[in-house]
Amino acid sequence: MEPIEINAGNWYLRALRADERIDDRPALADGGITEPDYVDRRTAQWADETHFSWAVCVPTTAELVAEIGVRPNTDGTATVTGWARTGYDSALEDGLVSVRRFTAGALGLEPVDA
Repeated sequence: MEPIEINAGNWYLRALRADERIDDRPALADGGITEPDYVDRRTAQWADETHFSWAVCVPTTAELVAEIGVRPNTDGTATVTGWARTGYDSALEDGLVSVRRFTAGALGLEPVDA
């Protein structure tokens, strides 16, 4: 599956990126994620449908302020997780509402929090 973008009201959810236009790695490092291949791994997981992830972003700057992940389970559910940079808990909460709705509607899986 190709990554799906989601409009979550005040926030914009998109796939993680590390390219010449947008590099999420510094923001991910703020969240303690420093694996060099993290963005590539998340991109591959979209393709093989083993984990779906979104960067929760400020719409005007595309700056990552939180990350949300969905991991499908074998029982028709999907585990939903997320974290936010300091000061952006509201972005995470707003994003989680939209991602849970996507998980149920588009993926046909019952979202469960980790």
